[in-house]
Amino acid sequence: MTQVENFGVEPGDIAKYHIGSVISSANGAPVDNTINGWYNMVKGFQDEALGTRLAIPIIYGIDAIHGHGQLLGATIFPHNIGLGAANDADLVQKIGRATALETMATGIQWNFSPVVAVVHDIRWGRTYESFGEDTDLVQKLGEAAVRGLSSVNNLERIADHHQIFLLSTAKHFIGDGATSWGSSEQNIKCTMANGNKVDKVYMLDQGDSQLDVNTLRQRLLPPYSAAIRAGAMSVMASFSSWNGQRMHAHKELLTDELKDRMGFEGLVISDWDGIEELRKTPKGQERDRTAYYHSCVDAINAGVDMAMLAKDWLLHIDVMKEAVQKGDIPMERVDDAVRRILRVKIMAGLFERPMPDASLRQHVRSPAHVQLAREAVGKSLVLLQNDRSALPIAATARIVLAGRGADNIGMQCGGWFIRWQGMLGKVTPAVRMPHNKWGNAGRPTGGTSILDAFRKHMKSDVDYVVGLPDNSKRWEVAVVVIGEEPYAEGMGDEPNPTLTEGDVAALAAMRPRADKVVAVILSGRPLIIANHLHLADAWVAAWLPGTEGEGVTDVLLGTHPFQGRTSVTWPQSADQLPLNKHNTWQGQALFPFGHGLSL
Repeated sequence: MTQVENFGVEPGDIAKYHIGSVISSANGAPVDNTINGWYNMVKGFQDEALGTRLAIPIIYGIDAIHGHGQLLGATIFPHNIGLGAANDADLVQKIGRATALETMATGIQWNFSPVVAVVHDIRWGRTYESFGEDTDLVQKLGEAAVRGLSSVNNLERIADHHQIFLLSTAKHFIGDGATSWGSSEQNIKCTMANGNKVDKVYMLDQGDSQLDVNTLRQRLLPPYSAAIRAGAMSVMASFSSWNGQRMHAHKELLTDELKDRMGFEGLVISDWDGIEELRKTPKGQERDRTAYYHSCVDAINAGVDMAMLAKDWLLHIDVMKEAVQKGDIPMERVDDAVRRILRVKIMAGLFERPMPDASLRQHVRSPAHVQLAREAVGKSLVLLQNDRSALPIAATARIVLAGRGADNIGMQCGGWFIRWQGMLGKVTPAVRMPHNKWGNAGRPTGGTSILDAFRKHMKSDVDYVVGLPDNSKRWEVAVVVIGEEPYAEGMGDEPNPTLTEGDVAALAAMRPRADKVVAVILSGRPLIIANHLHLADAWVAAWLPGTEGEGVTDVLLGTHPFQGRTSVTWPQSADQLPLNKHNTWQGQALFPFGHGLSL
């Protein structure tokens, strides 16, 4: 019932304390960030578990939410917000399977994905992890993602009970995308993609969903029902609350609704130190044992089967033993949780094959996966505006690329890429590892930037401008790639998601220097652009497309058509937020849900 962080245990701990699961957190890559490095790390933990008396294998988990984002050289697909715009269930299922193959190639058999939240407010920093604001859309694509990640075909089945390929996780149960602005109590300090250290007060993430039960059941529950039908055997509890009650202690929803009424037979896992959040220890203070004891009792009795622990996992084990001995956690509840965990491990075939086949490494960034990612990028692009027929661009045109995102794999990938908060550029930054080691600095990320893609496919020279353009030069087309720097979770809660001053300046500088200007937005949500539309002829929402920039040029050069449609409402101004299809007339939006032009 305990999941520990890979860097939080010492050799021998897995066997000594009978640990059942290990996680690589969002900054949990091994010093040797290669396929071999990952596989050997996981195998070390697994070998310890198999050496115990009962030889019960661990199950190793990770957040591979748009591909195996922490593995250098993996195929990184568009974040879910882009896949929602593509609205292609078959494509999402194929991406799920590709993600499963690349993740299992590193020894990992549990993915904390997909997010099946229905987004109510684009100010939420996790908007891009969702497929959109429409329940039916999220339900359809979430189900497809689970089938891709978890389904087992006859050739893959190693035993009659082997029903899980890679364990998928529907999350975050429930209401994480429907919280009210200002309702969060979280405060996090971390280093952002640009290297700045930020002390952030969350506003939406981990906040309170203030909805009636009918709205919750009609709007938020269907994607979970679909995911469970598709084979999801893991559900993650949400940090958030529902009408003031924390989900990690919500027996009515975790047990009565999810397990009993919906018939979920898998396991419920906490979020990252989610149990502690029930009675949070103030920063800088040691964890209050009595407070944690009561939090643990509340969470386990509410229906949490496994605790994901960032720290103090020994305290958790000690508290669990005491609570069971005192009868505060009934033995029947422990038996139920263990039964669920073992059921999942059996269905995943872990007892027959504790480690995935090492031959799966051939799939990591295979030509087929790169092509699949490129296809996904092309299908996800949304043409918001195309004045003066600025698109498509002729391959012979004299063009210039400009903007922060033009040659920036990190901006293309967004959060959950290499590190929790992502990175910038095309070369990895130094990452502090345990024991004061530094790893993975100066290594290429893999992939193709939008600039590199244009230079590969244009029949004329492609200029690239950093800063102000040369006033002596003029181009037929300027492609300006702008948008958001990477962020993850509540670090991206933003009251006014809009263009930076630098983005606006880049557009304005190109306006008099090019016959036509095309603005390409890299972002995890709609940005406020109404006052800047005049600075470009064409506006394209590229979302967070991942490593394959050629998918962008495929569409901008007219090789493939624009197919994407907005899966969230695009507001005119921040004053309208929260704005979605459930709370406004679509005529008030700059671009309504489902908007997208064709050529």
